[in-house]
Amino acid sequence: MVSRAFCIPGIVLLFAAFVLSFLTSISLPYLTALDITRTHYGNGLSAPDTSSNVPTIKELRFGIWAACVYEADNGHRICGPSKHAYTVTIFDPTNTKDSVEIASSWTRGLAIHPVATVVTFIAFVLSFSNHVTVTLLSSIVSFLAALLTLIAFAIDIALYAWVHHEMRKLPGSVNTNTGPGFWLTFVALILLLLAGCTVCFGRRRERMSGSSYGNSYQMTPKRRFWPFNRN
Repeated sequence: MVSRAFCIPGIVLLFAAFVLSFLTSISLPYLTALDITRTHYGNGLSAPDTSSNVPTIKELRFGIWAACVYEADNGHRICGPSKHAYTVTIFDPTNTKDSVEIASSWTRGLAIHPVATVVTFIAFVLSFSNHVTVTLLSSIVSFLAALLTLIAFAIDIALYAWVHHEMRKLPGSVNTNTGPGFWLTFVALILLLLAGCTVCFGRRRERMSGSSYGNSYQMTPKRRFWPFNRN
């Protein structure tokens, strides 16, 4: 009963972590608000020739599966093809020979997000079991999911740092920030660590409770039988 009181919060934490991780794994171009990194162009990026058909870009967002640009005039969204390890190239409007490229090597690692989501779901399913071994396995899988989420979060940090560094090469007011998906990953990491510790503590309390019962049973004094009278 004591261990179950610890396992129920663990189930809730795992479910919340799974939902956050799942939403982040979908990301752009399917969930437009849950990007990892976004860059705002203060005055917009456009070709110096105003008669050209090149739209003015107001914002660029990096997701798990694609990057999307938003036009300054009407906010129309244009996304690249959805795939693993995409590349984004932004040209300097004042000098079209120069460009800023975010290569696929910086977006390839984002695919670890759905892997962490799957492992989190497995830990969530295992947490419903009352079996001692399965409960312990659920705690181990929770920490494994936390490790994968930590790696994913480190990749998000690296992507943000590189985009921030490269976009500063463009002229004008350029501001790069972390997106909502970045922080959802961080929250999912904290929830997974708490869930793993909660299930682990519940297992430990159950073992200590059983051990205390066994010790109290063994400490019961035994009645001795003396075949002869001491006198």
